[in-house]
Amino acid sequence: MSFPRSSTHRAGAHRARAGFSRLRLLSLLVGVVTALGFAVLVPMSSTAAAACVAPYSSSQVYTGGMSASYGGHNWGAKWWTQGETPSTGGSGVWADQGACGGGGGGTTTPPTGCSYPNWVAGQQYATGAIVKYSNGLYYIATHDNPGYDPTISTWFWSPYTCSGGGTTTTANPGGFVVTEAQFNQMFPSRNSFYTYAGLTAALSAYPAFANTGSDTVKKQEAAAFLANVSHETGGLVYIVEQNTANYPHYCDTSQSYGCPAGQSAYYGRGPIQLSWNFNYKAAGDALGIDLLNNPNLVQTDAAVAWKTGIWYWMTQNGPGTMTPHNAMVNGAGFGETIRSINGSIECNGGNPAQVQSRVNAYTNFTSILGVPTGSNLSC
Repeated sequence: MSFPRSSTHRAGAHRARAGFSRLRLLSLLVGVVTALGFAVLVPMSSTAAAACVAPYSSSQVYTGGMSASYGGHNWGAKWWTQGETPSTGGSGVWADQGACGGGGGGTTTPPTGCSYPNWVAGQQYATGAIVKYSNGLYYIATHDNPGYDPTISTWFWSPYTCSGGGTTTTANPGGFVVTEAQFNQMFPSRNSFYTYAGLTAALSAYPAFANTGSDTVKKQEAAAFLANVSHETGGLVYIVEQNTANYPHYCDTSQSYGCPAGQSAYYGRGPIQLSWNFNYKAAGDALGIDLLNNPNLVQTDAAVAWKTGIWYWMTQNGPGTMTPHNAMVNGAGFGETIRSINGSIECNGGNPAQVQSRVNAYTNFTSILGVPTGSNLSC
C-alpha cells in the first residue's frame, strides 16, 4: 500500500503524527483481520478433503462396494477387480469418490484389514460375494444363495482369509495346481491373448475351482477344464467364434432385456465360447460386470474372458444334470463335463470324434500334471 510514504511527505508535524497514528491503527486492524482470517480458513482447509481409506494394492482383490485410496483420491470398486490401477478409464470398474487427505498416493502396501460387509440373513448373495459373519470371521459364497448361514450351509459358503480375519487361505494365483510352465506345455501355440496371468487373476472369482478335495482331484478338475477349453478354442488359438454367419442368431428377443449391444453382438467369445444374450446377462450378473451391454470385454480383457469360462464351469448344468465342477469333485468323471458343455450334440453317439478329441486332451493334461484320469471318461 502507498499511503505511508505519502502521509510522511505532507507538511506539518501534526499531520505527520496523525498520519502515523492512522497508519498504526490501520496496521493493527489489518493484523486483527488477518488473524481472524487465518482462524477461519485454517480449520476449513483442514476438513475440505475426506480422509484417505486404505491404500490401493495391486495384489488385493476388490469386490463391489470396497474402497481404496490412490493418487490422493478415494476410489470405489463397482465389481470384482484385481491388478487394475484406480482410474476413470480402463474397464470402468473404479468410481472416483473424490480427493482425500492423509494417505493414499498409489502405494502398493496391502491393506491392514478387511472391509467386507456384514452377513445379512435372507439377503440374496451371488457366487463370489464375501461377508463378515457374527463370529468375526469372513466367508465367500461358493454358490448363489438367499442368505443362508455361512457356518451351516458349507455347500454355499467357504471360509475366507484376508488381512484381518478368516480361517483358511483363499485361492492364491501362485498356488494354482497348474504351473505356468505346465500351462505353456499344454498350449504351445496359444494366442497371446490367453495369458496365464489372466487365468490366475480370474481364480478368485470362484475360489472353489480346482481347489476342492484332494490334490489329485484338484489337478483332475484343472485338467478337465483346460481340456474342454482346448477343444472349444483349437488349443487356445481362437478368441471368437469363427463362423460369422452365426452371429445374428444369438439374440433371444423374447428376453425382456433384449439385445442392447446389437442383434449380432452375442457370438461365441472366450475359452468356452460364451454365446447368447441370456448367457452374457447371467455371467455378467454373477461376476458383477455389465456384459449384456459390453460383450466385447470377453474378447478384450483376458481376466474377464477366463472368468466367463470358470463361471460356466462352476454354475451351469448346460444340457447335462450337474455342473462340470460337481462332476469332477463328486467323482462322476470327465465324461459328465462333456455332457454339461455340449452333450446334446456330442454325447450318446452324437459326435464320437468330438468326444474323443476332448478325452485325448484330458488324458494328455492329466499326464502333464502327474495324476490318473479317473473313470467315466466318455459320454
